[in-house]
Amino acid sequence: MDKLGRILMVEDDPKDVELTLTALEDYNLANEVVVVGDGEKALDYLYFRGEFQMRSGNNPAVILLDLKLPKIDGLEVLKEVKSDEKLKLIPVVVLTSSKEERDMVASYKLGVNAYVVKPVDFHEFVNAIKELGAFWAVINEPPPGSMRR
Repeated sequence: MDKLGRILMVEDDPKDVELTLTALEDYNLANEVVVVGDGEKALDYLYFRGEFQMRSGNNPAVILLDLKLPKIDGLEVLKEVKSDEKLKLIPVVVLTSSKEERDMVASYKLGVNAYVVKPVDFHEFVNAIKELGAFWAVINEPPPGSMRR
C-alpha cells in the first residue's frame, strides 16, 4: 500500500456513511474506506475474524468511530482497541452526534485521539470530514510499525 492509509469507518447511519464517503471522494480517499455498521464487525475487522479473516494484513491508518452502535457500542470498541498492544497505536477519531460530557470524558479517558461532534449542517459536515480524512490518512505520520499487524 502506498502512503495513503485505509480508513475504518464504524457507523450505523447510512446517511452519515454516504455523506462521509462523498466528502472523502474529494481527496480521493473514499476507495480506501472500509465501512462496518456495528461494533462487533469493527472488532472482527481489526482481529481478522468472520468475514474479515482473509483481509490484507495492514491496520487502518485511522478509525472513525460512532459511539451509539448496535451490538457493541463505540466506547467498548475504543476500550478494546486502546488496550491491545497490536492496535493501540491506531488513531481513533470519535465522530458522533453525542454532545454528552460523559461520553466525551469517557472517550478521552480510554485514549481517543480526537472527538468530533457531527455538524448538523450538510456543508459543515462535509468540510469536517474532508479535513479529518486529509489529516489522518495523508498528513499524519503514523508511529513506526503501526501499519503492520
